[in-house]
Amino acid sequence: MLIREAKKNEFHLLKEQRLNSYMPYQEELSQKHWGLLKANLASDNDQQPGVEVFVAEIGGEIAGSVVLFPAASKAYDWKTDTIAYPEIRLLAVSPNFRSRGVGKALVEHCIDISKIRKQRFIGLHTGSFMINAIALYEKMGFERVASLDFTPLDDGIVVKAFRYNL
Repeated sequence: MLIREAKKNEFHLLKEQRLNSYMPYQEELSQKHWGLLKANLASDNDQQPGVEVFVAEIGGEIAGSVVLFPAASKAYDWKTDTIAYPEIRLLAVSPNFRSRGVGKALVEHCIDISKIRKQRFIGLHTGSFMINAIALYEKMGFERVASLDFTPLDDGIVVKAFRYNL
């Protein structure tokens, strides 16, 4: 598996892959929440200055991707505050490549980069309905920071905050 920076001409493909990766959640979410998540997956937030997009390539195919937002950036369209440390966002693995360690490798890559840059923490947010993602993050050593949770809609779904001490 090769982890590398995404090329500009791959961004459209990555958006499609994100949508396909998150599609199973459509049935679990309200139509309004699915619409918000879908807009987030298709947003151009990953093209802000300083934001890095990485892909995992297996056999010449893009198996997954992740976005690393630098500290002091605005990672969410609906939140006005900035994040205090780097944040992992939009982790997506193509259904054809699941259970091969792609997601874990992409997260580890972001952790390694943040360590090199001498950051103290790296964070992420994930929906309370993303049970497998939460299990992966906790197994990797991420800890909940409930004070940074938020609820984008009044539908009971909490976007949970996690942080990894570097």
